[in-house]
Amino acid sequence: MDEMEEELKCPVCGSFYREPLILPCSHNLCQACARNILVQTPEADSPQSRRASGSGGSASDYDYLDLDKMSLYSEADSGYGSYGGFASAPTTPCQKSPNGVRVFPPTVPPAAHLPPASAASLAPVPRNSCLTCPQCHRSLILDERGLRGFPKNRVLEGVIDRYQQSKAAALRCQLCEKAPKEATVMCEQCDVFYCDPCRLRCHPPRGPLAKHRLLPPAQGRVSRRLSPRKISTCTDHELENHSMYCVQCKVPVCYQCLEEGKHSSHEVKALGAMWKLHKSQLSQALNGLSDRAKEAKEFLVQLRNMVQQIQENSVEFEACLVAQCDALIDALNRRKAQLLTRVNKEHEHKLKVVRDQISHCTVKLRQTTGLMEYCLEVIKENDPSGFLQISDALIRRVHLTEDQWGKGTLSPRMTTDFDLNLDSGPLLQTIHQLDFMQMKVPAPPILQLEECCTQNNSATLSWKQPPLSAVQVDGYILELDDGNGGQFREVYVGKETMCTVDGLHFNSTYSARVKAFNKTGVSHYSKMLVLQTSEVAWFSFDPNTAHSDVIFSNDNLTVTCNSYDDRVVLGKTGFSKGLHYWELSIDRYDNHPDPAFGVARMDVLKDVMLGKDDKAWAMYVDNNRSWFMHNNSHTNRTEGGITKGATVGILLDLTRRTLTFSINEDQQGPVAFENLEGLFFPAVSLNRNVQVTLHTGLPVPDFYNARGSMQ
Repeated sequence: MDEMEEELKCPVCGSFYREPLILPCSHNLCQACARNILVQTPEADSPQSRRASGSGGSASDYDYLDLDKMSLYSEADSGYGSYGGFASAPTTPCQKSPNGVRVFPPTVPPAAHLPPASAASLAPVPRNSCLTCPQCHRSLILDERGLRGFPKNRVLEGVIDRYQQSKAAALRCQLCEKAPKEATVMCEQCDVFYCDPCRLRCHPPRGPLAKHRLLPPAQGRVSRRLSPRKISTCTDHELENHSMYCVQCKVPVCYQCLEEGKHSSHEVKALGAMWKLHKSQLSQALNGLSDRAKEAKEFLVQLRNMVQQIQENSVEFEACLVAQCDALIDALNRRKAQLLTRVNKEHEHKLKVVRDQISHCTVKLRQTTGLMEYCLEVIKENDPSGFLQISDALIRRVHLTEDQWGKGTLSPRMTTDFDLNLDSGPLLQTIHQLDFMQMKVPAPPILQLEECCTQNNSATLSWKQPPLSAVQVDGYILELDDGNGGQFREVYVGKETMCTVDGLHFNSTYSARVKAFNKTGVSHYSKMLVLQTSEVAWFSFDPNTAHSDVIFSNDNLTVTCNSYDDRVVLGKTGFSKGLHYWELSIDRYDNHPDPAFGVARMDVLKDVMLGKDDKAWAMYVDNNRSWFMHNNSHTNRTEGGITKGATVGILLDLTRRTLTFSINEDQQGPVAFENLEGLFFPAVSLNRNVQVTLHTGLPVPDFYNARGSMQ
């Protein structure tokens, strides 16, 4: 429990908390220390003055100061300045507590005729007092209740009592006249510690004394310490006990707060239920932190082993270097000493980095262990109200500490290998230029499977270098095959470690690999990663390529137009392979217009009916019949039109290279177009009399499956 001691000491006085108060920022202060660091603020800027003048609006009990505007606390000068046009209290030099936290002397000394603790607890708080938390430096102005408005942290007091009890010396008998013996029992009614001889002599188990309850000394000490502790009362209604928990304010409240106080309209829950819930949450958070602490201990063992390994590798490397230098002529012997110095510096640098990391992790682990032990002691408390006063802060601290053990923290900052090699090939006249140089190619990159994914016909790949590789990398080469198991092709070359490849085929399986390169050469390929693109396409209309008269809604799935002329809009996804089917439902159809549906190239004309140029293949339809149109050629007039509520289907089969249409799930006419090849985008043309909604990700309709089986 030694690591927990820092959690139990006041950041101002450095001693164990005495009558600790819970600040709104969730930190704690001794009541006497809180009074000692109070600063009196100008009358005109106090919350009471602002409320009296009507300019403050509704203010909370503790008004946090706007530090940016008022400059009440300055990190630059480490003191209190002025704000709002008023002069501050006389500036005093910053001091540090035994814990190293900056604090400031009191502006008004405590009463001279009282001991410090008594003076701090009895002296009145000056009006308009300001208190700055010495840990987070958040400032607040006290209301008329002063320090009484802060709840007391009774849970922390209980933990301190138990901690001090575990550190205390053995209890002695209070009735031994000379050389008191170690006490064996304590009478709960007499409040006296006895050794065995004194108990038999002074407290025989008969008569009225037979009904007294005798406790073990340790339990008796706890009973004595805990007896003065009172039931928690409301800070706003001091005569009322806490009975409920305000979910919005996250504080225990009494029934008067619910009936007439500021919590009357807030959501509240039973105190006992929230106590159990928060205990459960803290326990769950501690489980995660405990795993991190265990990993940290194992990591420290790894780092200590690295020290030995670095030393062994250093000896081996030095021996190799000496052997090479001894094999050279006398000129190499003069260079040898310089090279050994370089190796020693590298050796010391590696050791320093690892030892620094060991020191940092040791301190961090000690803090983590202390927080864990403190939280476990808090969980043992049976005071729901007191526990709930600090549980949120502890849960946040536990999660924050767990996050601090996140990625990178438990990874060595230095490798044990010396990535240097002596080049002994130069001629004798180049000996004076002899130096270390990297002769290694990069290690193969590692594809990060958890970050690689596909969406529609796009694939995102992410990779990294091996964690212990210190070889310089100049860039990476990403390669994909053609989706049919064919040859690989380069799709990216650069320094980034993530790449998204667009324009892949739907319902296809791609293999991906990546390699690294530097001036020395190219690494081996990474392991192969197999990616599957979506079986069906999910897409919407594209506002960036549409005519400016087109109006979009419903996340770009619904379109209409503000012009009487036909305007073209394309889908966001293009197709060059596979079987694709989508539908458009007719939401509005007025005055019998001729909307057109089909596919088009990206550069199709946007201000004429779809199919007027050679960049589109379409079916235009009215309320009675339809026609196919491409390059302004009208063919295959077919009876059957559309009305409001009708559904138009478009089936693009790039395996058979055909385009087929349907209305209300029945095929409309024969196969509309054949011999299609290239990249096609879904397309629609309409005017202000029509509104349609796009539906994607649909299975192939039955009429096409039936026709395919007959063929």
